[in-house]
This record gives sequence, structure tokens and C-alpha cells, in this order.
Amino acid sequence: MLTEILRQEAERYLMNTYARAPISIARGRGSRVYDLEGREYLDFVSGIAVTVLGHAHPDIVAAIQKQAQQLLHASNLYHTEPQVRLARTLVEHSFADKVFFCNSGAEANEAAIKLVRRYAHQRYGAGRHQIITMLNSFHGRTMATLTATGQEKVQKGYEPLLAGFTYVPFNDLDAVTKAITSETAAVMLEPIQGEGGVRVADWTYLARLRELCTERGLLLVFDEVQTGVGRTGTLFAYEQMGVEPDILTLAKGLGGGLPIGACLATDEVSSAFTPGSHASTFGGNPVACAAASTVLHVLVEGRLLERSRRMGEYLAKGLQECKDQIPIVREVRGLGLLQGMELTVDGHSVVSDCLARGVLLNCTADRVLRFLPPLIITQSEIDRLLEILTQVLNKRI
Repeated sequence: MLTEILRQEAERYLMNTYARAPISIARGRGSRVYDLEGREYLDFVSGIAVTVLGHAHPDIVAAIQKQAQQLLHASNLYHTEPQVRLARTLVEHSFADKVFFCNSGAEANEAAIKLVRRYAHQRYGAGRHQIITMLNSFHGRTMATLTATGQEKVQKGYEPLLAGFTYVPFNDLDAVTKAITSETAAVMLEPIQGEGGVRVADWTYLARLRELCTERGLLLVFDEVQTGVGRTGTLFAYEQMGVEPDILTLAKGLGGGLPIGACLATDEVSSAFTPGSHASTFGGNPVACAAASTVLHVLVEGRLLERSRRMGEYLAKGLQECKDQIPIVREVRGLGLLQGMELTVDGHSVVSDCLARGVLLNCTADRVLRFLPPLIITQSEIDRLLEILTQVLNKRI
């Protein structure tokens, strides 16, 4: 009854931009969430890869409370300690030398696109502005980032799109090479296409792409909005793949539940940004930065990355066993605790059936079940997922 009342209120007052599941989440703890009626759900969505330490993690809650009592906001007209501390941690644990903070993944990618153009303009002149991106990619919902996204369904109805983007097939180095012109400034891609169906970049392809960009004087941009912050078993996916970008974007899991994004870059590239060239009023908010610093501390110092790698392997093994036993499972792919299961049937109805049995899942690209549990997920919780998933899939044979 409470959920139905809230649903009616939502339909009356909220813009119709989401196909929401028929539950209303009221609270969460660890890997579980609870609706208004008190029903429990095992969360394999994590707010779309956001709550990496689970719900209501005590260290994050304490950091937020402490910082909120000291300073909520000051703007970037002044220095704040939480922002500098977070930037230092990101630099110390990555390829980067400098960080720009914003509020979301779309804003982080917007910053990356602007940084590419400004750097290319300063180094090569006004004509070099094109960015090559991948088909089936997803980079955000702003005008620049939806244009960068290689999916027509995201762009439909927003024409004319921003000029200066070229799309090529994912994992196809020849296609990238052929797309390069005198106007090309960068290549931008996700190490794993999340919204595009959990498609993992071939590591040899990435290595050769790095070489190609270096040879042609192009910037290499990695969108790790979904893959970053421990999701794949290392702090950043590129660490496993052995390829360093010139620019990297983060968001989602960085704040552990609070909105924050970041654009990381080398000294040479980041020098293209000067005072007034780019900005964000709320970017690097003290409370969000305090939460993010806590997330990174727990991941790095608490050995959670090592544990999440083991759980990622356990989840992948279990999903592969489902594939071997259930004919409607076409493929299992992913890395760490970002896994996808491609079906031969519609995936949305599977998500609904799992929801009815107390498990939250996500479907992307229509037939790909996406598994994004908190990094604190346990083996027994994965076993519960696999048990319910097997029941639901077997009903469709």
C-alpha cells in the first residue's frame, strides 16, 4: 500500500524519464536493501555500480557526519582540505598528476572532452578536434557525452548533435586506424562497455591502441566511470590491462553513494586547463570528498580489492556453470564484480522474476543481465543469487 501511494505521487510530480521497478527502497544495510513494507532484497545492482562498500557502511557514514558538522560547502574559490586530500590519494594510486572534480560521470566525461579539445587546440591549432569513440559505448546524457555515446537510441530526438565525433567498432584496431584524420585529437573508450552489454576490451587491442595514439600524437581517454574504484578487482581496470591512458574519468563508486566525479590527467595534458577555462560549483564538495577518501582508504588499506577479486572469480565461475547447464544462456563475460550474462531471450522479464524472489538485477542491451554487487558481497550471497537465477532461467527452457 505504501509503495502504491508513493508510485502515484511519483507519476504526478516526477518527469517520466525512468522505467522504475515496482518497489520503493526505504533503507539499506550491507548487501541488502528493504522496501517500504519491510521486504528484503539482495542487491546485485548497487545503485548502478555506486555503493561499492555496500549500504550504510559505518566508516562512510561517520566521515559524512563528521565533515557535515564542519563544512558543507565553500565553492572552488577557496582551498578545502578534503578535496586536496582526495586528489592526492588519486594521484598517488594512478598514472595521473592532476585531478578535476565534478558531480557525475557525465560531467567527468564532459571535462575530458573539453580537455582533449583545449589541449589539441593549444598544441596543434583550431582544426584538430575530432574524437573517435566506440559503437555501443555509453559516456553520459549531456549533449557532448550523448554525442560521444555510440548508440542511436540514446541520441534519438536530440539532433542536431555536437560535431566532431566518429564511431568505430569496439576491439577493432584497423577501424580506429582508418578513422584517424588530420582533425583527430583523441580516442575515447570504456575498458569494459557496461551499458553496451558488458563487453571487455581485448588487452592486446588496448596495448596496440596505446602505441597507435602515441605514434599519431593522439590522446587516449579511458572512461572508467563504471569500471573504476575496485569494480574489476583493482582500483582501476587499466592496471590489469597494462595500458595507461592520458586522461581517465571516474564517478559512480568513488563517493560510495554520494555524487562525485573526477577527471584525471597527466601534467602535460592537464596544463591546458587554466583558471576560468572549466569549472564546477559543487565539484569537489567537502562532504562528497570526505566520503570518497574513506572509500579509497577502505579499498586500499582494508584488503578489499584482493577480496573482491576472489568474489569476482567465484561469481564468474558460478555464472559460467549456469551457462553450461541452461541452453538459453548464450555467453558469460566480464571482469571482477562486473559480470554480464547474455541470453537468447528477453532479459527484462528475468529481472522482474528475480525481483519477485528478492534479488535486484539489471538488464542492459535488452538481453544481457548485468551483475554489479557491492564489493563486500559474500560467497553465500552469491550462492543465493545463483540459486534464484537458475530457478528463473530454467522456467524459460
